[in-house]
Amino acid sequence: MSIFDDEPPLSEDSRWKSEPSTGRRPLRERIGWIALTIAIVIAVLFAFLPSPYVIEQPGPVYDTLGVAENAEAEEVPLIEIPDETTYPTDGELNLLTVSVVGRPGQTPSWLEVLTAWFDGTRSVIPVEAIFPPGISSEDRDAQNQAAMVDSQQDAIAAALVELGYDFPREVTVAGLLDGSPADGILEEGDIVVSFAGTEVHSINELQTAVQEHGADEPAQIEIIRDGAPLTVEVTPTVRDGRAVLGIGVRMVYEFPIDVELQLDDVGGPSAGMMFALGIVDKLTPGAMTGGEIFAGTGTIDSAGRVGPIGGIRQKLWGAEGAGADWFLAPESNCDEVSGNVPDGVTVFAVETLDQARTIVEDVADGELTGSYASCPA
Repeated sequence: MSIFDDEPPLSEDSRWKSEPSTGRRPLRERIGWIALTIAIVIAVLFAFLPSPYVIEQPGPVYDTLGVAENAEAEEVPLIEIPDETTYPTDGELNLLTVSVVGRPGQTPSWLEVLTAWFDGTRSVIPVEAIFPPGISSEDRDAQNQAAMVDSQQDAIAAALVELGYDFPREVTVAGLLDGSPADGILEEGDIVVSFAGTEVHSINELQTAVQEHGADEPAQIEIIRDGAPLTVEVTPTVRDGRAVLGIGVRMVYEFPIDVELQLDDVGGPSAGMMFALGIVDKLTPGAMTGGEIFAGTGTIDSAGRVGPIGGIRQKLWGAEGAGADWFLAPESNCDEVSGNVPDGVTVFAVETLDQARTIVEDVADGELTGSYASCPA
C-alpha cells in the first residue's frame, strides 16, 4: 500500500483550483499598472503647475569698497567721494541681497517649491507676503528703489555723524493721514525739532519719543514752519498697539561733503549699515578691515542705529558663498540667525554703526575679545 493511500482523492473543484490561472492575475496586474501610470502622469502634470508661492534665495553680493556695473554696463565704484581726501582700503565690506524667484502670474512650479523646501539656503513664502494684492509689481519695484535711495542718504548721514561732521538733519513731515491726531495741526513740510522735550534728528528718534510719551496726554511738538519756529500740541493715538501721530516723515539732509553711492537694480533699505562702514573706511587712514572679508546687513538711521531686515537666512548663505569669515547682523534679527549660521562664519550682533566699526577694526588688529555680542549659531 502506498503511503499516499490515506490521502483523499482530489475533487474536480480542487483540481481546477490547483491549475494555473489563465487570465485573472494578468488582468489585475494590467489594471494596477494602468492606475499607477495614470497616477504618475497626474503627479508629473501637477508638479509643473504654478504654485501660490515664491522662493527667496541668496542674491548678488556687492563689496562696498569695490566696483559694480551701472545701467550703462560700466564698472564704477560703489562709493565715490570726489572732492575729499580718501585712503586706500583692503579686504571687503560686502552688502548682501536676496533674489525672489517668481511674481504674480509667474510663480514657481510645485516641483520647484518642493525642491526649495528641502534646501536650507532658500525659503518658500506665500506670494501675497512679497507681492501684496492691489500693488502692482511696478509700484512695488518703485517703492523698493525709493527705499534704497533713502537708505543711501541715511547711510551717508550716519557715516558723517560717526566721523564727527556737523550738519542739518531734519525730520520733515511728508504727509498726514485723514483723521489722524496731527491732521489740521501739523502740515506737510513742517520740520520736527523736538517732541515732548526730546530733540529728534532721525525718524527712529521721533518714533521712540512718541512711544515713550504714550497716548494718554497731549505732547508739545517744536517745529519750524516756513522758516519760523512754532510750538503745537498733539495727543498721539494707539494703532496696532503703538502710539502714533498719524504722519508720514522723511529725512532731509544738507551734507557738508559730496558722497556718491552707485548701485543699480537693487531695492530695499537693508544695505544702509554696510554702505556707512564703507564710507567711514574710505574717509579714515588705514584699511579698516585689515584685509579680512566681512559681510553684513541692516538698516541704519542718521543717528547710527542699526535696524532689522528680511531674508537674513539667505544673506548668511550669500556671505558664506562670497568667502566671508565675519558677519555683522542686526541684534534684532538674532532669533532668525540662530540655527542658520554656515560653518566657518562668525556672526556678531550689532545695534549701532559705532559697534560695527569697532568690531571690524578689532578683528583687523587681532584684538577681538569675548565681550562682543553674538547671535548663537
